Amino acid sequence: MVRARSGRAKSRFRTRLLAGVAATVLSSAGIVAAGTANASEEHPAPASPAAVPGHAVTGYWQNFNNGATVQKLKDVDDAYDIIAVSFADATGQPGAVTFHLDPSVGYGSTDEFKADIKAKQAAGTSVVLSVGGEKGSVSVNDDTSAKNFADSVNGLMDEYGFNGVDIDLENGLDSTYMTQALKAVHDRHSDVVVTMAPQTIDMQSPQNEYFKTALGIKDFLTVVNMQYYNSGSMNGCDGKVYAQGSVDFLTSLACIQLEGGLDPSQVGIGVPASARAAGSGYVPPSVVNAALDCLTQGTNCGSFKPSKTYPGLRGAMTWSTNWDAANGNEFAGQVGAHVHGLP
Repeated sequence: MVRARSGRAKSRFRTRLLAGVAATVLSSAGIVAAGTANASEEHPAPASPAAVPGHAVTGYWQNFNNGATVQKLKDVDDAYDIIAVSFADATGQPGAVTFHLDPSVGYGSTDEFKADIKAKQAAGTSVVLSVGGEKGSVSVNDDTSAKNFADSVNGLMDEYGFNGVDIDLENGLDSTYMTQALKAVHDRHSDVVVTMAPQTIDMQSPQNEYFKTALGIKDFLTVVNMQYYNSGSMNGCDGKVYAQGSVDFLTSLACIQLEGGLDPSQVGIGVPASARAAGSGYVPPSVVNAALDCLTQGTNCGSFKPSKTYPGLRGAMTWSTNWDAANGNEFAGQVGAHVHGLP
């Protein structure tokens, strides 16, 4: 059953629709914002009416049943601005990926799934294909695999209408060739939405391969939603160690990315939707919202307070929309509303 839109969601839909109309007018006048240029006629971009909003909520949609609420895309709460379809599958060709609908999610056909993608896009939501996950085995480590990755992602974007790709490789990546591959995707789909979900250890320094990849595609990267969970205590940007599951953990680790070269619009806070969604690191929505306030406005901080504020911070992410639904859509309702209410 399709979830009815709240008054807040309707307002956001109108805002997105007007943004899409404005983008169309600008495009027809030859004025196109960086990163949102139209794709070539040979490879048209998905028919999304508006770009990702300045403050956005990302959610991973499970193409499998692991005990969370089973959803079709149309069932995903309207608060999500980016839906990452999880996951693409590796093929026998190095670097290449494909996608297969799991029968357990209830789709009667691929066309029904594609129609749900279009419907979400018509409402202003971007739908991207996530590569990786805990068990993901895609390796992009040379020219051939980089080309295979880009060609396959581009092909899946054309076939399904995905707006882009999410990089969630948890077993390491090579920044040289992943950057090369993602630039090749961008060359063919200039308005591609690229998101990333590195683990905390992967973003401790701009010299780490994941961080280097993010910086390598900074001119078109949408957002890095680091996983602030399943990691234990980590170093913050002030050199102190902070315990997972606290507002200080979220703010001090986000600070590393913000001071390490990423634009605030490219930084999001990734957390589990419930205690069941991850092994550790769940925090209630109030803690996520406090961290967002601390980073954007300098209020509601814990013991760590950034030296400056980052009002352009992109927002927050959760694993997953399914676990959120199983938890009464608490994340969508509380964090989603807070993100969309940021000045």
